Amino acid sequence: MDLKIAQCFISVDDHDRALAFYRDVLGLEVRNDVGFEGMRWVTVGPPLQPDVEIVLEPPLADPNAPAADRQAVAELLAKGLLRGVIFTTENCDATYERLLAADADIIQEPMDQPYGVRDCAVRDPAGNLLRFTQRK
Repeated sequence: MDLKIAQCFISVDDHDRALAFYRDVLGLEVRNDVGFEGMRWVTVGPPLQPDVEIVLEPPLADPNAPAADRQAVAELLAKGLLRGVIFTTENCDATYERLLAADADIIQEPMDQPYGVRDCAVRDPAGNLLRFTQRK
Protein backbone atom coordinates (compact mmCIF):
# COMPACT_ATOMS: atom_id res chain seq x y z
CA MET A 1 0.00 0.00 0.00
CA ASP A 2 1.46 3.36 -1.05
CA LEU A 3 -0.14 6.10 1.06
CA LYS A 4 0.53 9.84 1.19
CA ILE A 5 -1.02 12.64 3.19
CA ALA A 6 -3.04 14.97 0.96
CA GLN A 7 -4.88 17.23 3.42
CA CYS A 8 -5.03 18.04 7.09
CA PHE A 9 -7.52 20.32 8.81
CA ILE A 10 -7.04 23.29 11.11
CA SER A 11 -9.97 25.02 12.78
CA VAL A 12 -10.04 28.79 12.42
CA ASP A 13 -12.51 31.34 13.71
CA ASP A 14 -11.72 34.03 11.13
CA HIS A 15 -10.65 32.99 7.63
CA ASP A 16 -9.29 36.42 6.71
CA ARG A 17 -7.02 36.58 9.78
CA ALA A 18 -5.97 32.99 9.18
CA LEU A 19 -5.13 33.71 5.54
CA ALA A 20 -3.08 36.76 6.52
CA PHE A 21 -1.09 34.55 8.88
CA TYR A 22 -0.66 31.40 6.80
CA ARG A 23 -0.13 33.24 3.50
CA ASP A 24 1.66 36.45 4.50
CA VAL A 25 3.62 35.33 7.58
CA LEU A 26 4.32 31.66 6.81
CA GLY A 27 4.50 32.07 3.03
CA LEU A 28 2.03 29.30 2.18
CA GLU A 29 0.21 29.38 -1.15
CA VAL A 30 -3.56 29.80 -1.27
CA ARG A 31 -4.75 26.80 -3.25
CA ASN A 32 -8.50 27.24 -2.93
CA ASP A 33 -10.87 29.83 -1.46
CA VAL A 34 -14.50 29.16 -2.25
CA GLY A 35 -17.89 29.33 -0.57
CA PHE A 36 -19.77 26.05 -0.21
CA GLU A 37 -23.14 25.46 1.49
CA GLY A 38 -22.86 28.57 3.63
CA MET A 39 -19.27 27.86 4.61
CA ARG A 40 -15.91 28.92 3.26
CA TRP A 41 -13.50 26.28 1.95
CA VAL A 42 -9.92 27.58 2.10
CA THR A 43 -6.82 25.50 1.48
CA VAL A 44 -3.20 26.57 1.75
CA GLY A 45 0.02 24.68 1.26
CA PRO A 46 3.79 24.93 1.17
CA PRO A 47 5.14 25.87 -2.28
CA LEU A 48 7.59 22.94 -2.08
CA GLN A 49 4.77 20.45 -1.42
CA PRO A 50 2.15 20.93 -4.13
CA ASP A 51 0.36 17.71 -3.18
CA VAL A 52 -0.17 18.64 0.51
CA GLU A 53 -2.86 21.06 1.64
CA ILE A 54 -4.01 22.47 4.96
CA VAL A 55 -7.75 23.09 5.05
CA LEU A 56 -8.69 26.13 7.13
CA GLU A 57 -12.17 25.28 8.35
CA PRO A 58 -14.68 26.61 10.90
CA PRO A 59 -14.36 25.11 14.40
CA LEU A 60 -17.07 22.55 13.64
CA ALA A 61 -17.58 22.33 9.90
CA ASP A 62 -20.49 19.88 10.01
CA PRO A 63 -23.58 21.93 9.04
CA ASN A 64 -25.77 19.40 10.90
CA ALA A 65 -23.91 19.67 14.22
CA PRO A 66 -25.99 20.82 17.18
CA ALA A 67 -25.44 24.38 18.38
CA ALA A 68 -24.11 23.12 21.73
CA ASP A 69 -21.41 21.09 19.96
CA ARG A 70 -20.44 24.10 17.83
CA GLN A 71 -20.12 26.20 20.98
CA ALA A 72 -18.05 23.55 22.77
CA VAL A 73 -15.58 23.28 19.88
CA ALA A 74 -15.36 27.07 19.55
CA GLU A 75 -14.50 27.28 23.26
CA LEU A 76 -11.79 24.62 22.92
CA LEU A 77 -10.34 26.51 19.96
CA ALA A 78 -10.32 29.78 21.92
CA LYS A 79 -8.36 28.04 24.69
CA GLY A 80 -5.82 26.67 22.21
CA LEU A 81 -6.73 23.07 23.03
CA LEU A 82 -7.24 21.77 19.48
CA ARG A 83 -4.42 20.15 17.53
CA GLY A 84 -2.15 22.03 15.16
CA VAL A 85 0.59 21.26 12.67
CA ILE A 86 4.32 20.61 12.82
CA PHE A 87 6.28 22.20 9.98
CA THR A 88 9.88 21.42 9.09
CA THR A 89 12.35 24.15 8.29
CA GLU A 90 16.00 24.26 7.32
CA ASN A 91 16.65 27.11 9.76
CA CYS A 92 14.57 27.18 12.94
CA ASP A 93 16.20 30.37 14.22
CA ALA A 94 15.51 32.31 11.00
CA THR A 95 11.92 31.05 11.00
CA TYR A 96 11.56 32.17 14.61
CA GLU A 97 12.91 35.64 13.78
CA ARG A 98 10.39 35.98 10.95
CA LEU A 99 7.55 34.93 13.27
CA LEU A 100 8.77 37.30 15.97
CA ALA A 101 8.94 40.20 13.49
CA ALA A 102 5.35 39.45 12.45
CA ASP A 103 4.17 39.67 16.10
CA ALA A 104 3.18 36.00 16.17
CA ASP A 105 2.05 34.63 19.52
CA ILE A 106 5.33 32.99 20.55
CA ILE A 107 4.95 29.95 22.80
CA GLN A 108 8.52 28.65 22.72
CA GLU A 109 11.77 30.19 21.52
CA PRO A 110 14.11 27.95 19.49
CA MET A 111 15.63 25.20 21.59
CA ASP A 112 17.37 21.88 21.09
CA GLN A 113 15.15 18.97 22.01
CA PRO A 114 16.42 15.63 23.37
CA TYR A 115 14.69 13.80 20.50
CA GLY A 116 16.98 15.22 17.83
CA VAL A 117 15.44 18.46 16.56
CA ARG A 118 15.70 22.17 17.22
CA ASP A 119 12.25 23.71 17.33
CA CYS A 120 10.11 26.69 18.26
CA ALA A 121 6.36 27.10 18.68
CA VAL A 122 3.69 29.73 18.08
CA ARG A 123 -0.07 29.95 18.15
CA ASP A 124 -1.89 31.02 15.01
CA PRO A 125 -4.55 33.78 15.26
CA ALA A 126 -7.18 31.17 16.23
CA GLY A 127 -5.00 29.65 18.97
CA ASN A 128 -3.78 26.51 17.18
CA LEU A 129 -0.32 25.35 18.21
CA LEU A 130 2.20 25.32 15.37
CA ARG A 131 5.72 23.94 15.78
CA PHE A 132 8.67 24.55 13.46
CA THR A 133 11.34 21.87 13.61
CA GLN A 134 14.82 21.64 12.19
CA ARG A 135 16.58 18.29 12.14
CA LYS A 136 20.04 18.33 13.68
